[in-house]
Amino acid sequence: MSHILLNLIITFTLVNPQVCPEQEWDDEVRASHRPLPHVLVILVTRPPRVHLMLAGSCWTRNTPESWTSVKVGAVVGHVSCASSSGCPAGGGTCGGDCTSSRPRDGSSSSSSPPRPTSSTPPAVNLPRSIHRFMVYFVKSLMRTRPEVLYRCPTLSSSGERMRKYIDHATISAGGGNRVRMKIDPKVLLFVETTFSKLGRDLAELLVHNRMKYKVEVSGKSLPVLRNGEKGRFSTILFENYTKYLSLDEWNRNILDKYCAEFDIGIVGFMPSRDETFVGAELRNTAASLLIDTNVRIKDAYLNPSSSVLRLTRAGDIVRGPLPNEPSDLWTVFYPNHTTVQNEPQKGKFVVVVVVAGVQCVLAYPLGYHGRLRSTRRGNGKGNEDPSGHGGNKSWLNLRQCAYVAGETIRIDVKDKGEADGIRRVIFGAGLKFWLHRLLLLDAISYSSRGRLSVSLKRYILIDIDDIFVGERGTRLKKSDVEAILTAQEGLRRLVPGFKFNLGFSAKYFHFGDDEENAGDDLILENSDKFMWFGHMWNHIQPHLYSNLTQLMLDMMKNKDFAKEHGIPTDFGYSVSPHHSGVYPVHDLLFDAWKKVWNVKVTSTEEYPHLRPARLRRGFIHRGIMINVFMTHMSNYGNDRLGLYTFESVIKYVQCWTNLQMVTLPPVLLAEKYFKMHPDEGDPIWGNPCDDPRHRKIWSSNKTCDSLPQFLVIGPQKTGTTALYTFLTMHPAISSNKPSPETFEEVQFFNGKNYLRGLDWYLKFFASEEVLPTTNVTTSFAHASSSFASDDDANAHHNAVPTLPPFHEEPPPHTKRILFEKSATYFDNELVPKRAHALLPRAKLVTILISPAKRAHSWYQHMRAHNDSVALNYTFYEVLTASVGSPKVLRDLRNRCLNPGRYAQNLERWLSYFPPQQLLILDGEELRDDPVAVMYRLQRFLQIQPLFDYSTKLRYDRSKGFYCQVISQNRNKCLGRSKGRHYPPMDDRSEKYLQSYYKSHNSALEKLLRRLDHSIPPWLREDLIE
Repeated sequence: MSHILLNLIITFTLVNPQVCPEQEWDDEVRASHRPLPHVLVILVTRPPRVHLMLAGSCWTRNTPESWTSVKVGAVVGHVSCASSSGCPAGGGTCGGDCTSSRPRDGSSSSSSPPRPTSSTPPAVNLPRSIHRFMVYFVKSLMRTRPEVLYRCPTLSSSGERMRKYIDHATISAGGGNRVRMKIDPKVLLFVETTFSKLGRDLAELLVHNRMKYKVEVSGKSLPVLRNGEKGRFSTILFENYTKYLSLDEWNRNILDKYCAEFDIGIVGFMPSRDETFVGAELRNTAASLLIDTNVRIKDAYLNPSSSVLRLTRAGDIVRGPLPNEPSDLWTVFYPNHTTVQNEPQKGKFVVVVVVAGVQCVLAYPLGYHGRLRSTRRGNGKGNEDPSGHGGNKSWLNLRQCAYVAGETIRIDVKDKGEADGIRRVIFGAGLKFWLHRLLLLDAISYSSRGRLSVSLKRYILIDIDDIFVGERGTRLKKSDVEAILTAQEGLRRLVPGFKFNLGFSAKYFHFGDDEENAGDDLILENSDKFMWFGHMWNHIQPHLYSNLTQLMLDMMKNKDFAKEHGIPTDFGYSVSPHHSGVYPVHDLLFDAWKKVWNVKVTSTEEYPHLRPARLRRGFIHRGIMINVFMTHMSNYGNDRLGLYTFESVIKYVQCWTNLQMVTLPPVLLAEKYFKMHPDEGDPIWGNPCDDPRHRKIWSSNKTCDSLPQFLVIGPQKTGTTALYTFLTMHPAISSNKPSPETFEEVQFFNGKNYLRGLDWYLKFFASEEVLPTTNVTTSFAHASSSFASDDDANAHHNAVPTLPPFHEEPPPHTKRILFEKSATYFDNELVPKRAHALLPRAKLVTILISPAKRAHSWYQHMRAHNDSVALNYTFYEVLTASVGSPKVLRDLRNRCLNPGRYAQNLERWLSYFPPQQLLILDGEELRDDPVAVMYRLQRFLQIQPLFDYSTKLRYDRSKGFYCQVISQNRNKCLGRSKGRHYPPMDDRSEKYLQSYYKSHNSALEKLLRRLDHSIPPWLREDLIE
């Protein structure tokens, strides 16, 4: 019944429950089987109908024995008996409702309500009075707030708790105080393959908790573990712990030595196995362990005295079978040699016993199913069983255990590191068991000695948006407002100072019936009990506005309403309907917010995307903090589930964790967030057209066709301006409009311009024009196929190849190809990531010349522009500037040298863009033979038909390079600043640069060979010298 929207299911106990007949069940099921009462299930659907289903009293294996279904006010109503198993032998009746063992329409049995068909018997309509009563009854039930039934057994009746947890930074393996070594807070994650599920789950969990990590595939050589005296990793995490145990002796010794020296631990997960082991020895462990595999277990609770627990709290019992992938089978552990030492019991569930350096976190679960072991384990001293089950057992200081046949077994263990100084935490199953996700964070904190610990303070803010919005019949009544106030008081007991944050659209005030309008009035009477924020007056999405004045007028109507009704206006926070205009950014919204409300913070779930949620972040744009803390709850009067959910979740969190829940007003909360995550202040602009949700909330006046299809990324002084000029000669290619500050270069991705936003960037590109045709494809998937041809797109040509026919003016109806040239992009560390986020399919063009010549050219360029530093220092003095030199001198040295580290800079680009989207041009060939280079560039851009540059470019002897042909006797060349003849480089500087770039040029050669790119002549010469 996919067309039915299920709103509510309510059960009733009816009189005279039916006694179930005896069936052939196993002893366990028979012992727990009891007759169930009749159950009346009411389904409310849209379109508005009420479905009544009377289930039979006997349920077996989650299947109702009979259904009685009546559709009220609809076409069909009928009674059926779905199965004869619930009736006496030979037919009989099922709850007294039928005499046949099959439904009257002859359909097969089903555990769900029968769907009406054309063969359904005639309708059985209930009287109108009963129908009205049922509708009223259901609506009343929907307005009844469900009570939070969950009660944590380790919390007091008032919900108070004692937060007792271990500071892992104070724990040292083997005891004693050790000097904390310098080490990066980073996880080294070993996975079985790059596609393994548990490995991906572990990586996602680390990302969700903002932990840095490096992934390595097990079985390969170990990565570099240290940088000099500093360690690179704070904990080692194995998706498959047996991969650690099976390391060859050399790598195992290196890893263990690193862990012991830097006092860090190892965390691992035991994999599921096809074969079953009983009492098998887990070899290569400092603390000798035996294991059983393929064990099913159930019911667990935590040992509050464990030294591993920090985030996780010993709260309640986890009832039922404990899950694992793929078949809910676990690995359990027990010691090979046991030394038992009892300690006093501390609390209801705690047993603390130390055994041969093995300590566990979870105390014995209460039940176990699966294969029983044939041998007894333990020392047989007959310690008292604190679970009350009796029997002789050997109790350990347990991490997680299972109780079976009078003995305890472990399903996760912790090695305290007393044998070799390395703490190890081993999980008997993966992350499908939800408690393991919390325990893993504690295990990482424990093994890293607190270097990788999540904060125990959590901030919460709950917005109730659209407080006056809703169709008549769905709006808040007085009883709904009273329920909100009651729920708020309950939450204040759990989170001190908590207040709901109400968002209002004033246009819809008093738009309901009399009861609903009274609810609006009651909200305003209690306005001082809530926090408030302004929504859009008419609830229109701001990205639909193209006029700032109109947008501000609508916001002022909301502000005037607030002043008139005593709602505060200085909250500094606002939310846009459906987050429209926040991200992707609509600058008019930000302008209006600042001028009308003085907004300092807003919320969105769309940055960078709605899903996956673990990647959502905040950013700051035009002085407004955009955060992700908003939790949205519907205000509709017929839905009390939100109030119930929040109280239940908070109680559950307080039961199972040591988290402290805190609330703050939005502005303070945003300031706290960016203080915790200062690296998130600068945004990363994504392409709105790559996300269907973003396209819906992006202005129709904007288009992704205004974004460039390729970038000329530099570096400087390699011929990028000449290439720019040649490209603008092409009839199907257009560049950005010039910038008043940086001329032909926008320099968007690498400086303060990036913070101005995407709207600012789009203004530099002309609106789409209809041009003569060129079939241009910018997808690298298409580009890669063309590179397989005989003439490789990156191949070096010493002469003009045989060219196909050229066309100066192509046929009609095509889009112009847009590009941007900014030579400073090449060596900037931030640009590749930013460019890929906005233009993931863009092609990249770079030009390389001898790095030594490039460095000298840049120095002479700065002298020609009267740079004081370049004028006051020789080139050699610039090159040899040291740490103690003036900053301006060091800055000039960096601009001379850093762009010439070609391999390093290209690798950064290739970490975001595939090689098929990168074209490397030889700057000397561009100078000497631009026609061949432009032919190859058109091939790379897949422009058809080709434009004939041989008739548009001519060598100019006075300039010493090619210029644009204007007429038979006239050329148009670049300005006086281009083609200057600089004095030659001095010998000392030349030798210094040869030495400095030697390793960088070697790395470039290797990179070009890897890319199947020919080696340019200047690189061969530099390598020989």
